[in-house]
Amino acid sequence: MITIASFIVFLAFYTLYYTSKRAVLSYDLGFEKWMHKNPKQTKITGSVLLLIAYIFWLFTQSLGCGTLLFFIQLMAAGSLIVILAPLKKISRITLLSLFIIVALLEFYYA
Repeated sequence: MITIASFIVFLAFYTLYYTSKRAVLSYDLGFEKWMHKNPKQTKITGSVLLLIAYIFWLFTQSLGCGTLLFFIQLMAAGSLIVILAPLKKISRITLLSLFIIVALLEFYYA
C-alpha cells in the first residue's frame, strides 16, 4: 500500500510538473503532449491524485505520521522529477521496473 501511495505521489507531481511554463519539457510519452495542451484538466488531475495519495498515507499510517511521510515523499519525488525529467531519464520501463522491485521488496519484508 505504501508503494502504491508513493507511485501516486510521483504521478501527481509529474502531472503538475507538466503544467509549468518554466520547466524544460520532453514529449517522450504520449500523454505528455495532452498534459501540456490542457493545463486546467491536468492541474485538477494532479490535485486529485495528490489527495488520493494523502488518503492512502493516512490509511496506512496515523494522522501525524501519514502527513509527515506524505510531505517527505512529495519532496523526494519532486526533487527527483525536477532533476531527472530534463535529462530524459524517466521512461515507462524505468518506472515500471522500479515500481515492481519496490513492491516485491515491500511484500517480502511485510
